[in-house]
Amino acid sequence: MLEKNKGLLAIPGGEGKMMPLYAAALYGYHDVAKCLYQNSDLHDDGWNPQNRGWVFEKCIENDMFDIAQLMVETHPELATNGDALRSLARKPEELSVRKTTFIKGIIIWVLVFLGLTKGAPEKDNKALALLRTIGKAIAKKPKNEIDNILRGPPDPIKHQNKSDLGWSNHATRLHLLISEYVVKMNVETDNTGLMEDKGNQATRLQNLIFRHLAELHDETHKIIRGGPTSTKQDNMPLTRKEHQAEELKELIFKHIEEIHNETHNIIKNTNQKDELAQKLRDIILKSNKNIRTKANKVIVERTYSSRVLFIAAELGNTNFIVELIRQNPDLIWKVNDENQTIFHVAVKHRHEGIYNLLYEIGSMKDMITPLKDKNGNNMLHLVGMSEKQKLLREGAGLQMQRELAWFREVKQMIPPSYRERKNADDQTPRELFIKEHEDIVKQDEKWMKAIAGQCMVVAALIATMVFTAAYTIPGGYNQNDGIPIFHSKTVYKVFVVADAISLLTSITSILYIFISVYFSSNYTEIDFSESLPEKLIVGLLYLSISIISMLIAFSVSFFILYQNGTLWMPILISVFALIPLYLSFKMYIILFYAVILITYDSRNLFRPKKPVVYYKNPTI
Repeated sequence: MLEKNKGLLAIPGGEGKMMPLYAAALYGYHDVAKCLYQNSDLHDDGWNPQNRGWVFEKCIENDMFDIAQLMVETHPELATNGDALRSLARKPEELSVRKTTFIKGIIIWVLVFLGLTKGAPEKDNKALALLRTIGKAIAKKPKNEIDNILRGPPDPIKHQNKSDLGWSNHATRLHLLISEYVVKMNVETDNTGLMEDKGNQATRLQNLIFRHLAELHDETHKIIRGGPTSTKQDNMPLTRKEHQAEELKELIFKHIEEIHNETHNIIKNTNQKDELAQKLRDIILKSNKNIRTKANKVIVERTYSSRVLFIAAELGNTNFIVELIRQNPDLIWKVNDENQTIFHVAVKHRHEGIYNLLYEIGSMKDMITPLKDKNGNNMLHLVGMSEKQKLLREGAGLQMQRELAWFREVKQMIPPSYRERKNADDQTPRELFIKEHEDIVKQDEKWMKAIAGQCMVVAALIATMVFTAAYTIPGGYNQNDGIPIFHSKTVYKVFVVADAISLLTSITSILYIFISVYFSSNYTEIDFSESLPEKLIVGLLYLSISIISMLIAFSVSFFILYQNGTLWMPILISVFALIPLYLSFKMYIILFYAVILITYDSRNLFRPKKPVVYYKNPTI
């Protein structure tokens, strides 16, 4: 179709807004989108910065990073598209560098050695290359423009109820009244300055002040009388909207009183007309600036939940943050609406990759870690704020151990004087941690007891079977001397040793390990740090040895009885014995490995071995 009529590329659909390329990108048809892009000229009629930006955003959203890369190279202005950057911030997996496995690395090394390939695989990816292009383009912009791109649009103001809406309108009208008053006063003051007669200037300025103060007073009373009726009891606290309206009202009346008194004092104490005019002009400009600044602080603060850095920090998009910090090192100081840095957010959401960047910023971390949010929480308080719905991938019972590892790490990171400081709720980090993790401790206790109980049942069954097998040996006993018939054969000796090992390890796991896990522990937070996991590790180790030894004894027993022409039978049985061995490996060995990994690998979560942002610690 394109060969016959390339004009089809510029025919929009969707009420004249959706170009074919946009439709292909929207629905994720990569090959179609790439073909359309290669045959399109985005400068043709029908294309504008807005719909080019739409296509760019959809390409990123649907992982068409190669097309997005081509677009940003052709149209550099797309690099400052904040929505597209926010889409990249939400893609931590796509921006991660795929590491080559050990076996695959050996294969590639052999191929390189034989000259069958040119080198190691490219560890970079298209999304990361696109991010670097965008980051470099943004870094060239002025600082205020960079801040606007990364901050994103303000959140819409939401009203909770009709009363709240009324009070918000009340506060807004008072704020608007102040703004109009300041503008009028400044304009008329400037116009008065054009008069040549200083005496007339002073008189005009006096009249100007008193007239506008009277108007401000009257208009304020009109707004107050026309405000919403409050039905709440006198002992109930003011809502935020009511509080703003009250603050603005008091600010206006205080301003009127102060300017009125100061004006009278200046008139009373100043004899020279030119000096009087200058003093009145100064008091007008100074007081106007003062009331405007105070009113702006009272009125609703706009929030920005679309800040690019903090979206990435919340989702654990380490590579995204690293690339932006490389281009703009000052980003480590940025805070969100809660006065939290990216490192505070990383601690709150347990993203060690971002947290570990603290080790690369040198002494600057000593000024970041003590920061408190709007509720008085420091970084150690944020460790106590657990995300109860978010369980670790390894299992619910391992979550508390990881949480304790985080608490110990952040505790040694922040200054000692901040470790026992209380937040706005009068809680120390330790108190908050214990309170917030009560449910997790109970959940982990149930998990540990369930695992221990299941393992005790399995160990008891194994002990019963191998104990019985020890006295019903293959081939039986010699009736004359009571010695086993096959006692001299090597396979019989293997059977006896494997059966004994299985019996002893299963009994050990029951009597010492699992009973101590199931009955002896108090299940406090500290128990989950080392005591309980270590007991579970040893128990699983003994149980795994017991299962393997039992299967070995079972398989060997057939080699004792069936030999010569029937040797195929024990071999076949041994092969089938691999099935329960595999299942036991899947159930217990993997669990054993997971517990070991999280118990002894927690120390490797922090303090990265090599820098990812800087090659040496920066200094202030």
